[in-house]
Amino acid sequence: MPSLIVCPACDLVHRGGAVPLTERTCCARCRATLHRPQGADIDGAIAIALSALVLFLLANMYPLVEFRVNGATRETTLIGAALGLYQARHATLGVLVLATTVLAPLAQILGLLYLLLPLRQKRRARRQPMVFRLLMQIRPWTFVEVFMLGAVVALVRLSAFAKVVPGIALVCCGLLMMSLAALTSRTSPEQFWHWVARSRE
Repeated sequence: MPSLIVCPACDLVHRGGAVPLTERTCCARCRATLHRPQGADIDGAIAIALSALVLFLLANMYPLVEFRVNGATRETTLIGAALGLYQARHATLGVLVLATTVLAPLAQILGLLYLLLPLRQKRRARRQPMVFRLLMQIRPWTFVEVFMLGAVVALVRLSAFAKVVPGIALVCCGLLMMSLAALTSRTSPEQFWHWVARSRE
């Protein structure tokens, strides 16, 4: 049975084929890109993943924001924000924030490093197909950008009632968001399996 490709812009279904890795294909209806040439370097993907890991650690070690009200100072971390929601009787929201802004990004970064580092040495990680399929399921649940948008809106509103000082972690979260976007772009399924096929040569 031939594979099918669904256009991400207009949902038109195309019959997939043996698309050359050097050619770019577009949707027949809206001309959106269906397939890009697979020329990304595995070393670049590993470098971005390592950068994302450092940014993730910094984003969770340092305070996100500091509040100063009537001489009192309070600060919180990313995990502290999720725990605060949980303790304020918003357990579902707290668990959701923890899963989508902490656990899912960490799983995505570590999972890709687990797969890419052996692949660079022409080796295969244990349970490689299963781990990559699991990462593809986790990827849509990484909501760092949604958290950043909500945090910026909340900080603007809170600035009317207290002195708000953005922390190092907030900057790191912004950089982490961009790193994860770049990592997602460089490790598409087509690109990953291209690297796997090339490692067997």
